[in-house]
Amino acid sequence: MKDQETEFSAAQTPSPLPWYARPAARTWTCTPPPPDARAFHTALPGYAPTALYALPGLARELAVGRVFVKDESTRFGLPAFKALGASWAIDRILANGTRGTTGTPIRRFVTATDGNHGRAVARMARRLGRRAHVFVPDGVHPTAVAAIEGEGAEVTTVAGSYDAAVSEAWAAAAAPDAVLVQDMAWDGYEEIPALVVEGYATLFAEVDAQLDAAGAQSPALVAVPVGVGSLAQAAVTHYRSGRGAEASPGAAPPAVLSVEPVGAACVLASLRAGRLAQVPTDVTVMAGLNCGTPSALAWPVLREGLDAAVAVTDADSTSAARDLAELGVSSGPCGAASLAGVRAALTGTGSTERRAALGVHPDAIIILINTEGADANPGR
Repeated sequence: MKDQETEFSAAQTPSPLPWYARPAARTWTCTPPPPDARAFHTALPGYAPTALYALPGLARELAVGRVFVKDESTRFGLPAFKALGASWAIDRILANGTRGTTGTPIRRFVTATDGNHGRAVARMARRLGRRAHVFVPDGVHPTAVAAIEGEGAEVTTVAGSYDAAVSEAWAAAAAPDAVLVQDMAWDGYEEIPALVVEGYATLFAEVDAQLDAAGAQSPALVAVPVGVGSLAQAAVTHYRSGRGAEASPGAAPPAVLSVEPVGAACVLASLRAGRLAQVPTDVTVMAGLNCGTPSALAWPVLREGLDAAVAVTDADSTSAARDLAELGVSSGPCGAASLAGVRAALTGTGSTERRAALGVHPDAIIILINTEGADANPGR
């Protein structure tokens, strides 16, 4: 992995609410993702769209028209959305049949993870009769590590951060029969992360269809938990390419809000700095979001097309997870970050200005992406 980031400390820009907004982002446009990944997913055994739940109590709390939660806690039998990206990327890798120009058959998939991505890669490798080697930073909970091992993967714990685990995985993937399947890009490693992002597009296409079936208009706001930013990249690409607007022709495109832990807000820091930034990370219950550097592939898309970014505390995400559980939605701290972030943005001091920046009105529809279920990190 190449070091191309600049160091940025959140302490340089103190704020009552860790917040960034760019309302002009809704004027930015891009080309839509190819439809191939969704066709691939719908043909897989066991495929079904994950649920989109309407939660009127949250709509009343947030003073908006409707709130929906896209629940990724059961995607392909795993407790997180990550299988969408891993399955499509691995399928495309194997379609080539060999590793690069060496002509060696691919027998081993290598990746680094805070939990869910590594388990998804391991699951797909096992299904296809391949091996998986997964590197995890030492802050990942033992139950999450055990779940990856339960998929038949070799797991190596790396002393240090997620970025350190990525570096170790990159080195291990140099073996002739191995390939790195990472959801984070850097200079010289873009093709496979791009495939992962293409896979995530299925989630947002499902949301469009489910809103249409519910007789709902296009959302005003979509909240996405963020680690390295690949899922947010998929969201921005979807909504800035005109997708999701068919239900409400002529309506303003949705605002996209990224939500990160206060101790690992690398996208927020990058947006504030105006350049790709690296931040030191700390221990957080939002383990899957504990990343210090945004994906280089995601960064240009987020810089131009992301409307706002906010950072939330562990207490906020834990409280949101409890509230979602009471409403019948299984959510871990990472998945519940979307609700915590919307609460931070739409309530409290300065919320009138933040609502205006996001284009959220009293009849607005809000989509919360619940990226993981409570089983993703049991014991936290």
